[in-house]
This record gives sequence, structure tokens and C-alpha cells, in this order.
Amino acid sequence: MSAFVPLTRAADPAAEMPGSAGARQDAANAALGSLREEQRRLSRLGFEVPLARCHQQIRFWSFVSAVCSLERGSRA
Repeated sequence: MSAFVPLTRAADPAAEMPGSAGARQDAANAALGSLREEQRRLSRLGFEVPLARCHQQIRFWSFVSAVCSLERGSRA
């Protein structure tokens, strides 16, 4: 399996991002929330490889969220 296969629907990097900065931030936060929930579930089940993939995707979406927050801050 590829590391780019999203673990949750909200965390699909191939999905189109919304047009406004606020909506993009909300989408990134939704992805992070869904991945953190999945991380807790995988941890309870003891699935190490999917847990590592989840960690990678959390890092990616944390970066996206940070970029979105910079974009919102520059417009304020």
C-alpha cells in the first residue's frame, strides 16, 4: 500500500480544497481531527504499520494547516 492512500475520507490529499482561506483551514482541521481519531483507534488495536501511516498523514495535514493559517494571517 502507498503512503498516499488516505486513512480517512477527510484526509484525502487528492480532494479539491475549498476556495476561501477559512474553508481551507476548516478542511485541514477536519482532516487532522479524523486522523487523530483514527490514530487512537489504531493504537488501541495495536496495528503498527497503519499507525505509522497515520502519523505520516498527520504530519502532512499539520503542515497544510500551518500553511493555511499563514495565509489567513496575511489577509488579516
